[in-house]
Amino acid sequence: MSLWWKIGAISGMTAVALGAFGSHGLRAKVGQRELEIWDTAVKYHFVHSLAMLMAVTRGGSSAKIPCALLTAGLVLFSGSLYALVLSGERRLGAITPIGGTFFIAGWAALALM
Repeated sequence: MSLWWKIGAISGMTAVALGAFGSHGLRAKVGQRELEIWDTAVKYHFVHSLAMLMAVTRGGSSAKIPCALLTAGLVLFSGSLYALVLSGERRLGAITPIGGTFFIAGWAALALM
């Protein structure tokens, strides 16, 4: 089993756990807007975790670049949104588009595999 398969699977597991935390642990602590932001982070996290697994299944060792780009996107896009909700620090939202750019690059790399 490749390292990228493991990373994709752990990422998917983390997306499910963070989704549950958002639904059950955050509901009484943050407002509706923050819950929507959290939900967006979870959706992108989950979809891109599946994309990593797809890349490894389809491309084996050629999946390294797409998976690295998608992982960077996960950390920067979803991670910045999670941090924004947990900290209340709105400036973290400035990082989110950088993560989105890595997602786009990851999908482009998938197309070129």
